[in-house]
Amino acid sequence: MNKHNLTVLNEFILMGITDHPELQAPLFGFFLIVYMVSAMGNLGLIILTMIDSRLHTPMYFFLRHLAFTDLGYSTAVGPKMLTNFIVSQHTISYNWCATQLAFFCIFIVSEIFILSAMAYDRYVAICNPLLYTVIMSPRVCQVLVVIPYIYSVILSLLMTIKIFISPFCGYNVIRHFYCDGLPLISLICSNTYDIKLIILAFSGLDLVLSLLIILVSYTMILVAILKMNSAEGRLKAFSTCGSHLTVVVVFYGTLFFMYVNPKSSHSFDTDRMASVFYTMVIPMLNPTIYSLRNKEVKNAVDRTWKVCSNIL
Repeated sequence: MNKHNLTVLNEFILMGITDHPELQAPLFGFFLIVYMVSAMGNLGLIILTMIDSRLHTPMYFFLRHLAFTDLGYSTAVGPKMLTNFIVSQHTISYNWCATQLAFFCIFIVSEIFILSAMAYDRYVAICNPLLYTVIMSPRVCQVLVVIPYIYSVILSLLMTIKIFISPFCGYNVIRHFYCDGLPLISLICSNTYDIKLIILAFSGLDLVLSLLIILVSYTMILVAILKMNSAEGRLKAFSTCGSHLTVVVVFYGTLFFMYVNPKSSHSFDTDRMASVFYTMVIPMLNPTIYSLRNKEVKNAVDRTWKVCSNIL
């Protein structure tokens, strides 16, 4: 590559979700509602699990961090996406693009392993109920969320730095609605083999390892439930896992659709729609699933509402 073909970029252009101008306003309204519901739902869960003493258990400790990661990566993407619906220039500065990529990776990788920690928590609660408080001590719970955060920060910095220290060509149009790793790599002029290897290796490792923990945990849970003599006991055990299992199926189903299917089998527009689903819709669905399917959360909301009403 000749030197004159290399350009110092100050900004990138995001293609966005749609090329049709007539859809900009309706999509802005729709995704504004989605983001506001998502932000309020996740922020509400964070506050609720902090102020209600009856929710100070390992299960809701992990749920609080799941809500935090949902809020984090949806906020890393959502505001900029919404802005691009109402402005004519869909540009993003070089530094903000790097920041968006870094924070998105931190929160999405953290969420993967927090979902695994939640599966392990359900396994201990059902298979070792008498030792639950001993095994899932506050210290163990803290370690199970701190390690994913540290790991995700290191991985995010490694990937972001590797991408943004590379020389970009003059073409600065990102075929996505946010700064993601693979679309950015396509704009790099130098050899990108090592960067692609890092992304694919760690993405595969993270997905396989986290999913393996979840599958083993739920296999042990299923075996324990089938051994129960009481139908009421089996129903109660299933109900404690229902919300988490629903979230896992939706989240991993979308990720596998995105990254496991051959690229030739679906279009770029399909990829964008799948990305919209897991960056914006899933963070909205998670607090809804846990709120609708969980009596303890419902009761906590009622108690908090009554306290607020009495104060007012």
